[in-house]
Amino acid sequence: MNPTMVLSGFGIRYWINRRKFYRRSPLGAESFSSYEKSVFISFLERTGKWIAYILIIFGLLLLWSYSKQQKDNKVLIQKEVPFKHDQNPK
Repeated sequence: MNPTMVLSGFGIRYWINRRKFYRRSPLGAESFSSYEKSVFISFLERTGKWIAYILIIFGLLLLWSYSKQQKDNKVLIQKEVPFKHDQNPK
């Protein structure tokens, strides 16, 4: 199982937050060249964060189900191998 979805979700969140950080002025206000650009970029960032959250949650669920499946397989293998008991003790 590859935890790529979890890492990609954190990567998207990091990239969006980094862009927001470098867009701020020394006074803390974000600067855009136009109102339309502000609305569009804010919408894309909000959508991107929701996608990142979904990837993180879905990736964690996949990791959990994979670990549960591995645990169940291990228990199943242990149950299938019978204990060999000597029937005729000498």
